Amino acid sequence: MLLLTNFDHDLENVALAALVGLLEKAGAPYPYLFALPPNSGLRTGIDLDGDGRAGTARDAQGYGRFPGQGGMALLSRLPIIAHEVEDHSRLLWKNLPGARLPMVDDRLFPSVAAIEKQRLSSTGHWVVPLQLGNGQQLRILAFHATPPVFDGPEDRNGLRNADEIRFWRLYLDGRFGGAADRGAFVILGDANIDPHDGPGRHEAIRGLLADPRVQDPEPDSAESRRLGRQQGGANTDHRGDPGQDTADLPDDGIGPGNLRLDYVLPSADLGVVGAGLVWPEARRSGNRTRHALVWVDIAW
Repeated sequence: MLLLTNFDHDLENVALAALVGLLEKAGAPYPYLFALPPNSGLRTGIDLDGDGRAGTARDAQGYGRFPGQGGMALLSRLPIIAHEVEDHSRLLWKNLPGARLPMVDDRLFPSVAAIEKQRLSSTGHWVVPLQLGNGQQLRILAFHATPPVFDGPEDRNGLRNADEIRFWRLYLDGRFGGAADRGAFVILGDANIDPHDGPGRHEAIRGLLADPRVQDPEPDSAESRRLGRQQGGANTDHRGDPGQDTADLPDDGIGPGNLRLDYVLPSADLGVVGAGLVWPEARRSGNRTRHALVWVDIAW
C-alpha cells in the first residue's frame, strides 16, 4: 500500500485515478484506491488563526486555499474494506481527552467561537482496513499533521500537532472504538515533527515511537546522511541520526535543517523484513523535492 500526502482531492477522484493509470503503465499497479475529502481547505467562515480576518487559507479547518487542497490518498494492492473505514477527521479538538488548547492571558485563543468549531485533524485521521490473503485484516492508520510552526506565542500549531499525534495512542487505548486487540495495524503518515531536532513538542512523537504496541523500524539511507554532511548549517547541531531524516528543509537562517518527519510504524505483532528511504531522482538532479519516500516491508 502507498499513502500519498499533499495530494489535492476532487469529488470523483479523477486526478487520483489518472495517477493510478500512470503508475500501472510504469509497472506499479495499484488496483484499489481510497480518498476522502480532507479538512485542509475546508472553509469555516470565522477567524481561526486570530489575525482579525476570516476567509483566508489559515481560517480553514486545515491550511488550504481551496477545499481539497493538500489531501491524502491511499493506494493498495490489497482489497480495501470500504464499508468498515473509520474517519475521525470531524473530531473537535476540544473533545480529545486531555486536549491542550491554545491560550493567551488565560483565555482561549483566538476565541471561544473558534475553539467550538476547530477540528483536531488538519488533514485527516483515517482507519482503513485491508483484506489479507489469510482472511485477516490489516488496519492502516493514516494521517498528516499540521507543522508546529507559523503561529505565535500561543503555540496553536505546536499544540495541535502534538494532539494530532497523541490521538493514535488514545485510539489504541480503546477510545473512539480503536481497541488494540482488533488485530495488526500500521500507523503511517507525515507527523511533521522530528523526535529530537527542529521546532515542536517532541514528547508527542517520542511517546508514540516508544509505545510498546508499535515498533519503529528506523528507516534510513546513505543519501540522507550525505545531504546532512553536504548542506551543513543547522544540521551540524542536530542530535538525531541524520540517516533517518526524511525531509530536506532549509539549513540556514531560520530553517530547521533536515528532519525526520515521515513515519511507517507497524504494530508490534508484525514482522519487519526491511526498511529504508528513497529520494526521488528529481531531487538528485537538482530539482527540489522536500520529502523522501519511506518504505517498510512487513510479514504476517
